[in-house]
Amino acid sequence: MNYLAVKDIDSIKQWVSEARKLKEDPLKYKKLGTDKTIGLLFFNPSLRTRLSTQKAAQNLGMTTMVMNFDKEGWALEFEDGTVMDQGKSEHIKEAARVISQFCDIIAIRAFASLKDKAKDKAEIVLNGFAHYATVPIVNMESSVGHPLQALADAITLEENKGHLGGKKPKVVLSWAPHPKALPHAVANSFVQMMQKQEADFVITHPKGYELDPDIAGDSKVEYDQDEAFKEADFIYTKNWSSFSDYGQVVSKDPSWTISKEKMALTNKAKFMHCLPVRRNVVVADEVLDDENSLVIEQANNRTYAAQIVLKKILDTLKM
Repeated sequence: MNYLAVKDIDSIKQWVSEARKLKEDPLKYKKLGTDKTIGLLFFNPSLRTRLSTQKAAQNLGMTTMVMNFDKEGWALEFEDGTVMDQGKSEHIKEAARVISQFCDIIAIRAFASLKDKAKDKAEIVLNGFAHYATVPIVNMESSVGHPLQALADAITLEENKGHLGGKKPKVVLSWAPHPKALPHAVANSFVQMMQKQEADFVITHPKGYELDPDIAGDSKVEYDQDEAFKEADFIYTKNWSSFSDYGQVVSKDPSWTISKEKMALTNKAKFMHCLPVRRNVVVADEVLDDENSLVIEQANNRTYAAQIVLKKILDTLKM
Protein backbone atom coordinates (compact mmCIF):
# COMPACT_ATOMS: atom_id res chain seq x y z
CA MET A 1 0.00 0.00 0.00
CA ASN A 2 1.31 3.44 -0.99
CA TYR A 3 -0.08 6.81 0.07
CA LEU A 4 0.73 9.06 -2.87
CA ALA A 5 -2.41 11.15 -3.34
CA VAL A 6 -5.82 11.92 -1.87
CA LYS A 7 -7.31 9.35 -4.24
CA ASP A 8 -5.61 6.65 -2.14
CA ILE A 9 -8.14 7.37 0.62
CA ASP A 10 -10.97 4.90 0.06
CA SER A 11 -13.28 6.57 2.60
CA ILE A 12 -12.44 10.06 3.82
CA LYS A 13 -15.15 9.81 6.50
CA GLN A 14 -13.73 6.56 7.86
CA TRP A 15 -10.11 7.72 7.79
CA VAL A 16 -10.98 10.96 9.60
CA SER A 17 -12.95 9.04 12.22
CA GLU A 18 -10.06 6.63 12.80
CA ALA A 19 -7.56 9.50 12.98
CA ARG A 20 -9.65 11.26 15.62
CA LYS A 21 -9.74 8.08 17.69
CA LEU A 22 -5.94 7.85 17.42
CA LYS A 23 -5.74 11.43 18.64
CA GLU A 24 -7.57 10.43 21.83
CA ASP A 25 -5.01 7.68 22.54
CA PRO A 26 -1.91 8.21 20.33
CA LEU A 27 0.08 5.36 21.91
CA LYS A 28 -2.64 2.70 21.61
CA TYR A 29 -0.80 0.95 18.76
CA LYS A 30 2.71 1.53 20.09
CA LYS A 31 3.67 -2.10 19.45
CA LEU A 32 2.46 -2.11 15.84
CA GLY A 33 5.67 -0.56 14.51
CA THR A 34 8.10 -2.43 16.76
CA ASP A 35 11.21 -3.40 14.79
CA LYS A 36 9.98 -1.38 11.80
CA THR A 37 11.90 1.55 10.31
CA ILE A 38 10.69 4.53 8.29
CA GLY A 39 13.09 6.52 6.14
CA LEU A 40 12.16 10.19 5.69
CA LEU A 41 13.85 11.61 2.60
CA PHE A 42 13.75 15.38 2.19
CA PHE A 43 14.67 17.00 -1.09
CA ASN A 44 13.26 20.30 0.25
CA PRO A 45 12.93 22.07 3.63
CA SER A 46 10.33 21.08 6.18
CA LEU A 47 9.13 21.89 9.68
CA ARG A 48 5.62 20.50 10.33
CA THR A 49 5.92 17.61 7.88
CA ARG A 50 9.22 16.38 9.26
CA LEU A 51 8.34 16.67 12.95
CA SER A 52 4.76 15.43 12.67
CA THR A 53 5.71 12.40 10.57
CA GLN A 54 8.52 11.52 12.98
CA LYS A 55 6.13 11.92 15.91
CA ALA A 56 3.51 9.78 14.20
CA ALA A 57 6.06 7.03 13.53
CA GLN A 58 7.32 7.15 17.12
CA ASN A 59 3.73 6.94 18.43
CA LEU A 60 3.50 3.66 16.51
CA GLY A 61 6.80 2.37 17.90
CA MET A 62 8.79 2.83 14.69
CA THR A 63 12.43 3.80 14.33
CA THR A 64 12.93 6.86 12.13
CA MET A 65 15.85 7.67 9.85
CA VAL A 66 16.00 11.14 8.30
CA MET A 67 18.09 12.18 5.32
CA ASN A 68 18.19 15.64 3.79
CA PHE A 69 18.89 14.51 0.25
CA ASP A 70 19.46 18.03 -1.06
CA LYS A 71 22.45 18.44 1.30
CA GLU A 72 23.56 14.94 2.32
CA GLY A 73 22.83 12.56 -0.55
CA TRP A 74 24.30 11.98 -3.97
CA ALA A 75 22.53 13.90 -6.74
CA LEU A 76 20.08 11.44 -8.28
CA GLU A 77 19.42 10.74 -11.94
CA PHE A 78 15.83 9.79 -12.80
CA GLU A 79 15.91 9.48 -16.60
CA ASP A 80 16.29 6.09 -18.25
CA GLY A 81 19.16 5.56 -20.68
CA THR A 82 21.05 8.65 -19.57
CA VAL A 83 24.82 8.74 -20.01
CA MET A 84 25.77 9.84 -16.50
CA ASP A 85 28.88 11.82 -17.38
CA GLN A 86 27.73 15.09 -15.79
CA GLY A 87 26.92 16.08 -12.20
CA LYS A 88 24.59 13.28 -11.06
CA SER A 89 26.33 10.39 -9.33
CA GLU A 90 23.59 7.85 -8.58
CA HIS A 91 20.52 6.56 -10.38
CA ILE A 92 17.10 6.16 -8.79
CA LYS A 93 17.11 2.48 -9.86
CA GLU A 94 19.88 1.66 -7.39
CA ALA A 95 19.08 4.29 -4.74
CA ALA A 96 15.44 3.28 -4.25
CA ARG A 97 16.26 -0.42 -3.95
CA VAL A 98 19.19 0.18 -1.61
CA ILE A 99 17.10 2.39 0.72
CA SER A 100 14.36 -0.26 0.62
CA GLN A 101 16.80 -2.69 2.25
CA PHE A 102 17.18 -0.34 5.22
CA CYS A 103 13.56 0.77 5.61
CA ASP A 104 10.10 -0.78 5.84
CA ILE A 105 8.44 2.44 4.63
CA ILE A 106 9.95 5.33 2.68
CA ALA A 107 8.46 8.83 2.84
CA ILE A 108 9.43 11.42 0.22
CA ARG A 109 9.26 15.23 0.09
CA ALA A 110 10.15 16.83 -3.26
CA PHE A 111 8.68 20.12 -4.45
CA ALA A 112 7.80 21.24 -7.97
CA SER A 113 10.50 23.02 -9.94
CA LEU A 114 7.86 25.41 -11.39
CA LYS A 115 9.97 25.50 -14.55
CA ASP A 116 8.84 22.47 -16.55
CA LYS A 117 5.11 21.72 -16.26
CA ALA A 118 5.34 18.33 -17.93
CA LYS A 119 8.16 17.15 -15.66
CA ASP A 120 6.41 18.43 -12.55
CA LYS A 121 3.15 16.70 -13.51
CA ALA A 122 5.11 13.51 -14.16
CA GLU A 123 6.23 13.49 -10.49
CA ILE A 124 9.61 12.01 -11.42
CA VAL A 125 10.95 11.89 -7.85
CA LEU A 126 7.86 10.46 -6.12
CA ASN A 127 6.99 8.11 -8.96
CA GLY A 128 10.61 7.08 -9.37
CA PHE A 129 10.69 5.85 -5.79
CA ALA A 130 7.23 4.30 -6.09
CA HIS A 131 8.36 2.39 -9.19
CA TYR A 132 11.76 1.15 -8.05
CA ALA A 133 11.41 0.83 -4.25
CA THR A 134 10.34 -2.52 -2.85
CA VAL A 135 8.57 -1.06 0.20
CA PRO A 136 5.54 1.25 0.59
CA ILE A 137 5.95 4.94 -0.29
CA VAL A 138 4.34 7.93 1.47
CA ASN A 139 4.04 11.36 -0.15
CA MET A 140 5.17 14.10 2.26
CA GLU A 141 4.52 16.71 -0.49
CA SER A 142 5.36 16.33 -4.12
CA SER A 143 5.24 18.46 -7.25
CA VAL A 144 1.49 18.06 -7.59
CA GLY A 145 0.07 17.15 -4.19
CA HIS A 146 0.29 17.26 -0.41
CA PRO A 147 -2.11 14.49 0.70
CA LEU A 148 -0.93 14.43 4.34
CA GLN A 149 -1.84 18.11 4.67
CA ALA A 150 -5.21 17.52 3.01
CA LEU A 151 -6.00 14.69 5.44
CA ALA A 152 -5.06 16.92 8.39
CA ASP A 153 -7.34 19.60 6.93
CA ALA A 154 -10.20 17.10 6.71
CA ILE A 155 -9.69 16.19 10.37
CA THR A 156 -9.68 19.87 11.32
CA LEU A 157 -12.84 20.60 9.37
CA GLU A 158 -14.66 17.69 10.99
CA GLU A 159 -13.61 18.80 14.47
CA ASN A 160 -14.82 22.35 13.92
CA LYS A 161 -18.15 22.11 12.13
CA GLY A 162 -20.25 21.01 15.11
CA HIS A 163 -21.57 24.54 15.65
CA LEU A 164 -23.28 24.37 12.25
CA GLY A 165 -25.87 21.95 13.60
CA GLY A 166 -25.53 19.50 10.75
CA LYS A 167 -25.79 22.15 8.04
CA LYS A 168 -23.61 21.54 5.01
CA PRO A 169 -20.65 23.90 5.50
CA LYS A 170 -19.60 26.49 2.95
CA VAL A 171 -15.85 26.13 2.49
CA VAL A 172 -13.85 28.62 0.45
CA LEU A 173 -10.32 28.10 -0.87
CA SER A 174 -8.93 31.57 -1.45
CA TRP A 175 -5.75 32.57 -3.26
CA ALA A 176 -3.79 35.33 -1.53
CA PRO A 177 -0.71 37.32 -2.61
CA HIS A 178 2.85 36.21 -1.94
CA PRO A 179 6.23 37.73 -2.88
CA LYS A 180 7.44 34.64 -4.75
CA ALA A 181 6.12 31.82 -6.91
CA LEU A 182 4.76 28.88 -4.92
CA PRO A 183 3.71 25.37 -6.02
CA HIS A 184 0.14 24.14 -6.43
CA ALA A 185 0.47 21.04 -4.25
CA VAL A 186 -1.45 22.16 -1.15
CA ALA A 187 -4.25 23.76 -3.14
CA ASN A 188 -4.51 20.73 -5.42
CA SER A 189 -4.85 18.24 -2.58
CA PHE A 190 -7.28 20.46 -0.67
CA VAL A 191 -9.48 20.62 -3.77
CA GLN A 192 -9.32 16.84 -4.20
CA MET A 193 -10.16 16.33 -0.54
CA MET A 194 -13.10 18.74 -0.70
CA GLN A 195 -14.44 16.90 -3.74
CA LYS A 196 -14.87 13.91 -1.38
CA GLN A 197 -16.78 16.00 1.19
CA GLU A 198 -20.40 17.04 1.64
CA ALA A 199 -19.87 20.81 1.41
CA ASP A 200 -20.65 23.92 -0.58
CA PHE A 201 -17.10 24.34 -1.92
CA VAL A 202 -15.87 27.44 -3.77
CA ILE A 203 -12.43 28.34 -5.14
CA THR A 204 -11.69 32.05 -5.47
CA HIS A 205 -8.70 33.68 -7.14
CA PRO A 206 -7.84 36.42 -9.65
CA LYS A 207 -8.07 35.52 -13.31
CA GLY A 208 -4.84 33.89 -14.44
CA TYR A 209 -4.52 31.74 -11.32
CA GLU A 210 -6.79 28.89 -12.42
CA LEU A 211 -5.59 25.53 -11.09
CA ASP A 212 -4.93 22.49 -13.25
CA PRO A 213 -8.35 21.80 -14.85
CA ASP A 214 -7.72 18.06 -14.48
CA ILE A 215 -7.73 18.63 -10.70
CA ALA A 216 -10.21 21.49 -10.31
CA GLY A 217 -12.74 19.59 -12.40
CA ASP A 218 -16.21 21.05 -11.98
CA SER A 219 -15.47 22.72 -8.63
CA LYS A 220 -17.09 26.15 -8.49
CA VAL A 221 -14.77 29.10 -9.20
CA GLU A 222 -15.65 32.66 -8.18
CA TYR A 223 -13.37 35.48 -9.35
CA ASP A 224 -14.91 38.01 -6.93
CA GLN A 225 -13.36 37.25 -3.53
CA ASP A 226 -15.94 39.29 -1.61
CA GLU A 227 -18.77 37.39 -3.28
CA ALA A 228 -17.10 34.05 -2.51
CA PHE A 229 -16.69 34.95 1.16
CA LYS A 230 -20.37 35.71 1.75
CA GLU A 231 -21.83 33.33 4.37
CA ALA A 232 -18.71 31.14 4.30
CA ASP A 233 -18.12 28.91 7.33
CA PHE A 234 -14.46 28.13 6.62
CA ILE A 235 -11.87 30.17 4.75
CA TYR A 236 -8.83 28.19 3.65
CA THR A 237 -6.13 30.46 2.28
CA LYS A 238 -3.10 29.59 0.18
CA ASN A 239 -0.97 31.22 -2.46
CA TRP A 240 -0.08 29.45 -5.68
CA SER A 241 1.60 30.54 -8.89
CA SER A 242 0.00 30.52 -12.32
CA PHE A 243 -0.66 27.13 -13.88
CA SER A 244 -1.37 28.33 -17.41
CA ASP A 245 1.62 30.71 -17.42
CA TYR A 246 3.45 28.03 -15.51
CA GLY A 247 5.26 29.03 -12.33
CA GLN A 248 4.82 32.75 -12.91
CA VAL A 249 3.57 35.40 -10.49
CA VAL A 250 1.04 37.23 -12.64
CA SER A 251 -0.36 39.35 -9.82
CA LYS A 252 0.53 40.39 -6.27
CA ASP A 253 -2.75 42.24 -5.76
CA PRO A 254 -2.77 43.25 -2.05
CA SER A 255 -6.55 43.56 -2.09
CA TRP A 256 -6.66 39.74 -1.92
CA THR A 257 -4.91 39.69 1.49
CA ILE A 258 -7.21 38.13 4.08
CA SER A 259 -8.23 40.96 6.38
CA LYS A 260 -10.62 41.45 9.25
CA GLU A 261 -12.93 43.27 6.84
CA LYS A 262 -12.91 40.30 4.45
CA MET A 263 -13.69 37.88 7.27
CA ALA A 264 -16.61 40.09 8.34
CA LEU A 265 -18.34 39.08 5.10
CA THR A 266 -18.46 35.47 6.25
CA ASN A 267 -20.62 33.53 8.68
CA LYS A 268 -18.06 34.07 11.45
CA ALA A 269 -15.84 31.73 9.48
CA LYS A 270 -12.94 29.74 10.86
CA PHE A 271 -9.63 30.62 9.20
CA MET A 272 -7.31 27.90 7.91
CA HIS A 273 -3.80 27.88 6.43
CA CYS A 274 -1.23 25.09 6.12
CA LEU A 275 1.70 27.24 7.36
CA PRO A 276 4.26 28.71 7.06
CA VAL A 277 2.45 31.96 6.30
CA ARG A 278 3.63 35.48 5.48
CA ARG A 279 1.95 37.71 8.04
CA ASN A 280 0.33 40.87 6.68
CA VAL A 281 0.95 39.70 3.12
CA VAL A 282 -1.18 36.56 2.89
CA VAL A 283 -3.23 37.27 6.00
CA ALA A 284 -3.46 40.12 8.49
CA ASP A 285 -2.30 39.69 12.08
CA GLU A 286 -5.78 40.24 13.47
CA VAL A 287 -7.14 37.30 11.46
CA LEU A 288 -4.25 34.95 12.15
CA ASP A 289 -4.30 35.73 15.88
CA ASP A 290 -8.09 35.64 16.20
CA GLU A 291 -9.87 32.93 18.21
CA ASN A 292 -11.38 31.68 14.93
CA SER A 293 -7.96 30.89 13.50
CA LEU A 294 -7.38 27.13 13.26
CA VAL A 295 -3.80 27.14 11.97
CA ILE A 296 -2.26 25.70 15.16
CA GLU A 297 -4.93 22.98 15.34
CA GLN A 298 -4.23 22.12 11.71
CA ALA A 299 -0.52 21.78 12.46
CA ASN A 300 -1.28 19.51 15.41
CA ASN A 301 -3.50 17.33 13.25
CA ARG A 302 -0.61 16.70 10.88
CA THR A 303 0.62 14.09 13.39
CA TYR A 304 -2.66 12.16 13.38
CA ALA A 305 -3.01 12.37 9.60
CA ALA A 306 0.44 10.84 9.23
CA GLN A 307 -0.25 8.33 12.00
CA ILE A 308 -3.42 6.92 10.44
CA VAL A 309 -1.62 6.58 7.09
CA LEU A 310 1.34 4.78 8.69
CA LYS A 311 -0.97 2.59 10.77
CA LYS A 312 -2.85 1.45 7.68
CA ILE A 313 0.42 0.64 5.91
CA LEU A 314 1.77 -1.23 8.94
CA ASP A 315 -1.47 -3.21 9.13
CA THR A 316 -0.90 -4.39 5.56
CA LEU A 317 2.72 -5.34 6.37
CA LYS A 318 1.48 -7.56 9.22
CA MET A 319 -0.74 -9.56 6.86
